[in-house]
Amino acid sequence: MDISQFSYWSGMVGITAFAVTAVLALATRGIDLFSAVVLGIITAVGGGTVRDLVLDVPVFWAADLNYIWIAMAASFIAFWADPLLTRKEIHSLFLYLDGFGAALFAILTVGKVWDMGFGLPLAPIILGIVTAIGGGLIRDVLAGRPTLLMNRELYATPVMFGSMLYMVLLYLMPEHRFICAISCGLFIFVIRAAAIHWHLSVPNWLMIKVKTER
Repeated sequence: MDISQFSYWSGMVGITAFAVTAVLALATRGIDLFSAVVLGIITAVGGGTVRDLVLDVPVFWAADLNYIWIAMAASFIAFWADPLLTRKEIHSLFLYLDGFGAALFAILTVGKVWDMGFGLPLAPIILGIVTAIGGGLIRDVLAGRPTLLMNRELYATPVMFGSMLYMVLLYLMPEHRFICAISCGLFIFVIRAAAIHWHLSVPNWLMIKVKTER
């Protein structure tokens, strides 16, 4: 299996995890099957869609509808298997897969934008973040939930730092691109996995304190 095949099938795993975790996150709101499938698909492909629209290139899933079919099937299964998937062990597994997908999509996007020479050096980092968390942001807005950026969960932060690190390494060591990509992807995933395992959150000194009037 070459790197392109690995990226493709790993991407399918990420798409599946994004869709499943989206449905599980909204299950407590009593959504119906149609809403679950729609929001699962949006979460799975939303970030990549925004990325491709910004880059003015063909949207990735339009050329390969398997991305949509996988997201649809995963959402459907998650809806009906909710009692099983919400078990602690299985739910945790999908959270880790979700973190893996976020790391993978962020790094692939940074590399893609770098190759296009689009908006260097900031655009690859910004679009890496958008691809990793964009679908979840759209989902939360449509569902009327606080978005990922409005809570203390360590989700976007490791993606941002990992994308920045990869961008720096591409400038310094372009000849070792594959190793740099793997290292930065692992960096994102390890921090996200640690946040899931130990329930880590953004420290207080990085939070804006909101004053309430009495």
